[in-house]
Amino acid sequence: MRIIMKLNKLGKFAALCMAGCMLLGGCGAENPADEKTVTGNAADVSAEKSETRMDSENNTTEKNDMAAEDTAAETESAETETEDSGVAIPEVVIEPKEIPDTDGMKFVRDMKIGWNLGNTFDAITNAQKEDDLSIEWSWCGEKTTKEMIDAVKAAGFKTLRLPVSWHNHVSGDHYTISEAWLDRGQEVLDYAVDDDMYVILNIHHDTDKEYCYPDKEHLEQSLSYMTFIWEQLADRFGDYDEHVIFESINEPRLVETDHEWWLDMNAAECVEAVECINEWNQNFVDVVRKTGGNNATRYLMVPGYDASADGVLNDKFVLPTDTAENEGKILVSVHAYIPYHFALQAATENESIDQFNASEKTSTNDIDQMMEKLYAKYISNEIPVVIGEFGARDKNGNLQSRVDYAAYYIAAARAYGMSCNWWDNNAFTGDGELFGLLDRKTVTWRYPKIVDALMKYAE
Repeated sequence: MRIIMKLNKLGKFAALCMAGCMLLGGCGAENPADEKTVTGNAADVSAEKSETRMDSENNTTEKNDMAAEDTAAETESAETETEDSGVAIPEVVIEPKEIPDTDGMKFVRDMKIGWNLGNTFDAITNAQKEDDLSIEWSWCGEKTTKEMIDAVKAAGFKTLRLPVSWHNHVSGDHYTISEAWLDRGQEVLDYAVDDDMYVILNIHHDTDKEYCYPDKEHLEQSLSYMTFIWEQLADRFGDYDEHVIFESINEPRLVETDHEWWLDMNAAECVEAVECINEWNQNFVDVVRKTGGNNATRYLMVPGYDASADGVLNDKFVLPTDTAENEGKILVSVHAYIPYHFALQAATENESIDQFNASEKTSTNDIDQMMEKLYAKYISNEIPVVIGEFGARDKNGNLQSRVDYAAYYIAAARAYGMSCNWWDNNAFTGDGELFGLLDRKTVTWRYPKIVDALMKYAE
């Protein structure tokens, strides 16, 4: 997502969203200009870690730097505080749906549960850093190491989502990607592949009018950019087997408009945006397939508008066509930080909720509704779905509620045949989006109970 959704827009955006809520028949979601998406239905707050989530990224370099500069004493204190023996993983029982017995569904099942290397290669600002490569840790504060990825694998995660921004590492009319940036990205990708993990590689914060913007005026430019980038990526990573998954683009949307995080299919600009995204996704599939080799049959992920559930549930969204032999190899990508008031909304905002109870329908309803709709439209029709981003930010130490949330969300997703990827931005302090689980400075889990809850229901 292109970032920098200014926090001063949040209040206004939330108000707009509240006023309009109910796109697909669900309860309203406030659109947080904060980072993630919240579209229509309460079941949908999608968004990212997004462009706009610069933070979801903890939207702001400053906040990320704060997280990175925690002292050893602070780290120890946080670990002591969060490892409360009184926190319990709830028992969650959700009757599994009938999942089609297809290769695509088995593939997503095997992806199990994933972890986003957020605020890292997706960073697009590099204040006070020495060189181009140092942008990798300009937001999160730490250079990615094999030890980190090994720790993610050891904890039970089976998938690494690797968000990467490319536009600030390209040159020339054909958007030639810096060799050094490609090499470094491949090095980290190999950490995960060597650990027998799946890796989702994407185009992340490249959504703006210079590169990719979903309207007719910028359609030719957008298709050109995506074509050149994906030709290069497909060539560089073409020899990898199906453990490497390509995702067309992160949270495509009308940046810096009233509809950035609020899809209204009664608005002409939104309809046009959805149609453009359809063309982007088809072009992405065609470009990758034409490179041949393993890319001819590789699993590919595509989002709808802002990667929200509403973005793929509206009638205008169309899955790209693929070859007959690749039936089931297009994965629908969805981001859903729901229920919004609990999972994503800032603790300081009106109507923010810091409690979640896995046994109460008032807590779980938005999750249930979204899963049911995605199942009905896609999974029951043999189209796999991957939740590329989800999570619940820390709100003043509400660990038990976050554990309940993690357990219920994963149990529901697995019952409906989906895999999920937690958004981890290495943020633990301050007033930003605190989604961090793995302390990258010490390579220890700040919230092991959340990790345990995720793993308990990930099978």
